[in-house]
Parts: sequence; structure tokens; C-alpha cells
Amino acid sequence: MWYHNSVHGGGEGTADIKRRLWIIVAFVVVSFSALVLRLWYLQVVRGKYYRELSESNRIREVDIRPPRGILYDRNGVIIAANTPSYSVIFTPEDAKDSPGTVEKLGAILGMTTGDIEARIKSERNRNPYKPIRVKENASFEEVSEVEARKDDLPGVIVQVELRRYYPYGEFASHLLGYIGKVTPEQLEKEEYKGLPPDFLIGQYGIERTFDRYIRGEPGKRGVEVDAMGRQVRVIYNTEPAAGQDMVLTLDYKAQKAAEDAMGDQPGAIVAIEPRTGEVLAMTSRPGFDPNIFPLGLTPAEWAYLTQDEGKPLNNRALQGQFPPGSTFKLAMALAGLETGKFASVNGVFCSGGWFFGNRVFHCWKREGHGTVALHKAVVESCDIYFYKLGDLMGIDNIHKYSTYLGLGKQTGVGIREKDGLIPSTEWKQRVRHDKWYPGETLSCAIGQGYISTTPIQLARMVATIANGGTLYQPSVVREIRGRDGKPVASFPPVVLGEAPVKREHLQFIMDAMKGVVEEPGGTAHSAKSEHVTVGGKTGTAQVIGLGKGRGKKYQDHAWFVAVAPVEDPKIAVCVLVEHGGHGGSTSAPLAKKVIEAYLRVDEESLREKAALENITTAGGRPVLKNITGSRWKAALRNMTGIRWKSIMDEAAARKKRAAMKNVTSAAKRARMNNLSSTAKRPSLMNRTSAAKKAAMKNMTGVKARKR
Repeated sequence: MWYHNSVHGGGEGTADIKRRLWIIVAFVVVSFSALVLRLWYLQVVRGKYYRELSESNRIREVDIRPPRGILYDRNGVIIAANTPSYSVIFTPEDAKDSPGTVEKLGAILGMTTGDIEARIKSERNRNPYKPIRVKENASFEEVSEVEARKDDLPGVIVQVELRRYYPYGEFASHLLGYIGKVTPEQLEKEEYKGLPPDFLIGQYGIERTFDRYIRGEPGKRGVEVDAMGRQVRVIYNTEPAAGQDMVLTLDYKAQKAAEDAMGDQPGAIVAIEPRTGEVLAMTSRPGFDPNIFPLGLTPAEWAYLTQDEGKPLNNRALQGQFPPGSTFKLAMALAGLETGKFASVNGVFCSGGWFFGNRVFHCWKREGHGTVALHKAVVESCDIYFYKLGDLMGIDNIHKYSTYLGLGKQTGVGIREKDGLIPSTEWKQRVRHDKWYPGETLSCAIGQGYISTTPIQLARMVATIANGGTLYQPSVVREIRGRDGKPVASFPPVVLGEAPVKREHLQFIMDAMKGVVEEPGGTAHSAKSEHVTVGGKTGTAQVIGLGKGRGKKYQDHAWFVAVAPVEDPKIAVCVLVEHGGHGGSTSAPLAKKVIEAYLRVDEESLREKAALENITTAGGRPVLKNITGSRWKAALRNMTGIRWKSIMDEAAARKKRAAMKNVTSAAKRARMNNLSSTAKRPSLMNRTSAAKKAAMKNMTGVKARKR
């Protein structure tokens, strides 16, 4: 009995032991599996993260900004480059055990503790051990002091970088644009993913539009630090890849002339090459210095850019929408010729006013222009003529032919711009929910009323007239070059359409534009050049009714559009001076300066031209005449493009001809008397050698066959 119970109880004990053993085994397996899974998670799934943290304990990875691509003008002048600068970089985590580091660093860099802390806080979502650029473009003195006191400044590193530099300051600033740090919102976009948080990208203008070509690829530098956060050595260095260079369509001389001509006057100048649509110059005033943006704006700079009434960030050339005034009469003239309506108003008499409906529409010339035809109406800008022409054509014809010339719509230049407006009956019904009234057509006929355009649209309008009716898309970039300097992309002219108009009508308008500048009654004599034939059209756009005498901001806008040379147009220009008064006196002289600068009609060219006036062509080679001694040397200094060898050859020829001139005709005849044709030849043969030599000396310049 006892034995049976013992056996039975032992069985129960064994089972219990086995059950407990399985529980222990299961616990061990589960625990070990959990440990393995944790290790796998830490080493595989989160391995990179913890490896970075581990490395961060001794290595600080600093992003190296790449040099942006260089921007050249069409002739190779650098207008945006890169220059070496010092950046002071700080890792706050390395200075936790060294209180006072921020204060010491601020004292050296001329920054307050608040400035540095604000800079640190601005770097959101960064790696805890990621260095921060506390100050960029630090001075040599500041950097020297940082290096001298680096043992007292844990976590502080000085790095040499190339920063964007615009050597001419405000030069073409609205076209070139500026760069700035990539924003958190931009980092979410596909084109900016993977960039460092303080990377500099184009934020405006060409720098923004072509940023993907210009910006390059960042590099990295691994710096080993000790336990105190002080730099020990560089572990690795991945050099950044420079951005691609770009050749722009801008012409430095034309752009410089436009900048100088505008001065501090608010307004814009645009110059276009008529046969390609290339933008030769574009300036807008007031302007800004793009060099200030990469370094961070001061409160004063920010206040100027955002609060100044002149709105310096507004590119008036592309975004300014203004009534075109009488420059619009060129489009009106074309519409009149194409529709045949001009014939109905040729010979109209302008007395200075015209009754229409229940009001009088005045001409700018109060005493009137007398009898006027279309040519004279353009030359002298007669409002009465165009009132009547507009009334005959109607607003829809005006809209039709204006759009043929590219008015009222964006040009497609590739930089942010606005449309402007050329109204129509459909537009007014759709937008204003009202019908079109005939009196509104009269205002539009002289470039007022609902009509608005941008300066680049008017520049393209006259370019289209000048080139025979081809509407080009304006371009600002000619070529992109790779890092080896070889072209990788080019931008040929883009034709948007051909104006369906007669070429003789465009030529008629060109002749009238020439008359505006050169004929006695023309309104733009101040645009006349002694060196090139200029054709143009003035415009004075009313700002506000009854505005005269109420301050400059109520004065009319001054317009002038021009082409040159009229016989072979190479440049089309539009000038707007806001509140400048009359286009003929204010804007026309500015256009002349740009035209002459682009066509190289400057002092240097005039000196060269004066020297070349002393050059004739003999035997297919250039020959200087009437120049001796010092005048010869002075002329040579003013001669370009003539090879030295050719000059020296002609110098020898000149001396020989001068010697020949000393032999007078009488002397020649006297010597020739000794050699009378056939009869005297035998006598020469009978002379002795000495006599023959003496006779031959008197025969210089006589051809052998006559001997």
C-alpha cells in the first residue's frame, strides 16, 4: 500500500518537475529570443542611428557648401562669382561642460548671447551633434582670435568656404536674383530632398529658375574632437561638386548704361535683340544688393526691402503693370493699316479737341496739330487722330492686333512676371459683367483706360515690329557649361508665332518711328544720335486725374520705346520712368545711352573710328595715309583688329611712295631724254660699264620693259 502510494506520488512529482522544466525552458527561450530580437533591432534596424550617435561622440560631420556656377555675360564678363570666406561653426553639445563658451564666442564675433541662441534654435530637427554655422563671412581678425583661443572655446570650428559674390552690387539684381537658406517647406519638395538644412539655394530671379544647374552638390568633412569638444584632426573629406557655369544673354555695357541712366529714379529699362529675343539689359529701380541675402538680413535691411514705398523687391520690368500711354499708338497704327480704317481718317483736322457723346476728348497739344495723316499722327503723337481711328475700329480689333504683337500676356521669359491687360468686349462681360461702351474705346486708343502692359512686353512689341513680325520668347540664358568648361546645353531662339500682317505695314511704322526722332515735329529729338539712326515712340501715361501740381507721385509716367539702327535693327529698348513726366524729355535720352553703349558708340569706339578714317584700301590691304611720326604711333594705338605685320608692310610701302614723290615729273623727263625710245637704246649698249651704272641710277622707278 505504501509502496503503491509512493510510486503513484512519485509519478505525480516527475510530471510536476517536467512541467516546471518546460516552463523554465520556455522562459529561457523567450528571454533569449527577446534578447536576440533586441540585438537585431539595435544593430540592424537602428544600427545606423546608434552608430551615428556613437560616432558623434568623437566625430563632427560638417557640411561643405559647393561653389555655385559662375554667371557670365554674353561676352565673358563675370557678373556673379564666388569668393573665399570664413564661417565660424559651433556644436552646442560640446560646450555643455564648459559654461561661458557662448558668451566668449559672442564677444569675439560681435554678437549677443541672444543672437547665438536664436541661431541655434533656428536649426530645427537637426542631429544633436550637428555643427551650426553661427557666423558666416567672419572677418580675418575674428577668425584669428577664435583660433588663438580655441582651447577656451570647445565645440567651435573655423571653416573656409566659397560664398556667392556679386561684384557689381545692385547690377541687374532683379534679373540675377539672390540666394538664401533652404526653408523647411522647400525641403519637403522633391527637388530639394536630401539637402543639408542650411544649404543655400536660389530664391529669386535666374538664381531660382536655374538653381538645379547652378547650385552644385555639397561635400562633407569629418572632424575628430576630444572629450572637451576640441578639434583633433580631420578624419575624412569629401569635396563638394561645383555648380555648372552659365552664359547669359546680358551685355555688360548695355546693362551698365541702363543702370547708370536710371540712377535713383524709379522705373525700368529692358533691351532685347530683335532677331533672337535675347534680353540684352534689364534693370529695375529701386534695387537691392543681392550680396546681403546669404548672410542673413539685419532688421534695417529687412525693413527697407519689405516696407519701403518704392518696393525694391518688385521687378518693374516684368511685374510692373502700367498704362502704356502713346507708345500703344504703334499697335493702333498697325491695326489701322491692316483693317484699312486709317484711310477713313487720313487728312483729319486736329484742333486740339473732339466732341464725342457729351464730352470733349482733348489732344495733348492744346492748340492742335492741324491736318493729320497716319505718318504725322505717329510722329507728332496726335491724340485726336487715334481717338477717331479707335472709334472706327472698335475694341475687338484693337485687342486682336495688339495680341499679335505680344501685349497683354506673359512673355515666357522664365522669371516671375505678370500679364498686363488688353481688354475686349468678351473680357468686360466676363470680368465686369457689363457691356463695352464706345467712350472706353477712345481711352484705350491712346494707351489709357483698362489697358496695362509691362516694360518687357513693350520692348518685345517694338522688337516684333523691327524684325518683320516674328514674335520671340525672350530669353536670358545662352548656354550652360559643364565643370570641364564645355557646353552641355544651349538655348536657341524660341519663336512663338508670326504676326499675320503685311510687311509693308511694319515698314511704314518703322519709317514713322524714325520720324519721331528725326523729323521737325517729332516728339523724341533727345533720342537722336550722331552715330546711329534711332527710331522710337514716346508715351506719357496719366497716373491720376487732376494730378498735376500735387507732388511727384501724381506726375505722369514717362515712356519711350526705340529700335536701332532703323535700317538694320540690332536692339529694341523700352524705358519707363515712373512719375517722370514726358517721355520725350525724360525717357528718350536714357534709351539713347543704352543703344549707343550696346552698339559700342562710346569714346573708345569713336577714337577707333577717327583713326580708321585715315585708312584707305590699296591692293586689298589697309594703308595709312597722311600720318607721320608721332601721329603714326598714336593712330596705331587707336587701331584694333589690324595685324601688326600688315601695318609694317604698309609702312614700308608708304615710305617707298614718299620717296617716289621726291622724283618730280620734270626730273623724270630729263632722265628719260637720255633714253629716247628705240634710237637711243643702242647708244646705251655702247657705253662702258661705269657709264651704264651711272645711267641706271637715274632710272629709279622706270619699269624694266621701258629700259
